[in-house]
Amino acid sequence: MPSPQQVLILGYVWPEPRSSAAGSRMFELIELFRAQHWQVIFASAAALSEHRADLAALEVEEKSIALNCDSFDAFVAALQPDVVLFDRFFTEEQFGWRVERACPTALRVLDTVDLHCLREARQRLLKAVLANAGQSPNEYLLSLTTEPAELYAAMADGDMAQREVAAIYRSDLTLLLSAFEMQLLQQQFGVPAELLQHCPLMGIQAFTDSPAFAQREHFVSIGNFRHAPNWDAVLCLKQQLWPLIRQRLPKAQLHIYGAYPPPKATALHNPKQGFHVLGWADDAHRVMSAARVCLAPLRFGAGIKGKLADAMVCGTPSVTTPIGSEGMHGDLPWGGAVVQTAAEFAEAAVALYANPDVWQQAQDAGAQILAEQFAAALLHRQLLERLLEAQQHLQRNRQRNFVGSMLRHHLHKSSQYLSQWIAAKNQEPAARVTPQPSP
Repeated sequence: MPSPQQVLILGYVWPEPRSSAAGSRMFELIELFRAQHWQVIFASAAALSEHRADLAALEVEEKSIALNCDSFDAFVAALQPDVVLFDRFFTEEQFGWRVERACPTALRVLDTVDLHCLREARQRLLKAVLANAGQSPNEYLLSLTTEPAELYAAMADGDMAQREVAAIYRSDLTLLLSAFEMQLLQQQFGVPAELLQHCPLMGIQAFTDSPAFAQREHFVSIGNFRHAPNWDAVLCLKQQLWPLIRQRLPKAQLHIYGAYPPPKATALHNPKQGFHVLGWADDAHRVMSAARVCLAPLRFGAGIKGKLADAMVCGTPSVTTPIGSEGMHGDLPWGGAVVQTAAEFAEAAVALYANPDVWQQAQDAGAQILAEQFAAALLHRQLLERLLEAQQHLQRNRQRNFVGSMLRHHLHKSSQYLSQWIAAKNQEPAARVTPQPSP
């Protein structure tokens, strides 16, 4: 890939690396591009957020853009970036046709963050399970299918899957955090491997000086409250899991952190029950390192779970579900416990909290996962080489991807006409004109 490169990132939101795994993921991509001395411009139509990253410190130009506005066309046409990175498929739907029209030779890369259609399908499956659970859901409260064929059946007819997979086909390359999602897309949806790149969280490694077992206390749970799986996990802890753990450890304390806690979350705070909802953590690694065990009862979701990666970085064993650990550890033993029922969850949490040998074995397993699954140098090199290959063979690859070409023709035209209609409607009456189709 010629140097220097100019990369335009179209953000669904402004990156918040201290608030969510998605924010950390975007920030590490920006850092990787800047380390190659590439020029990076970050543009978003979202409102500025209080916890957003200081992009200026990385010499990244910021640009506020508007939805359904032709001003973006002039901006991107003047810029002529070499690479355009779409942050989630919603952004590709909104701006993809504009980028294609103004910058036809730019490499269009989609970063899924996680497969939204997978998370949405699992949420629907969970609701169905709970609706049929009656009064005694404990034995299968945490157990949802991870079988690709069953998930495909739940996803395929949904609007979310059709939109998201279409965006993947329309893009030159799509980045996926989870190996499970790579397999799901290829084997169940038939997406060609050459359109996909496995790109998990990069550059994370275990601390060499994390506190020992005896220096730690309390359980911890952490996650952005605006993310539905995290809020569900908090409710699951409050209603089902923490009472079981507290029966075994009457003096135990659970500290729950996360950005943007709503009143319904802070209302759960109950020191007498050892249940502390503490909200925003200024330093997530500090609070994770101080805790003895991380609890993450994730009953639905997708992608890589940043909280569990952070737990391994901090040497903190975790108790989670198959969905929580999915795509993170390959064939290696988990750095803690992966369980399927509420009773198993409580049993594993107590064992890790009370037994230093069990705890140390789990910490060592977490460090091995980081070393073998998240090696920074290898992941960086693989991504940069794949971007180079995709750019060098751009026209050939696009010609081979007939499905993507067809979807761009039909779906982008409909998006284009709708967006142009909205843009015209928003003009002053005297200045309105009838939008004309592009040649």
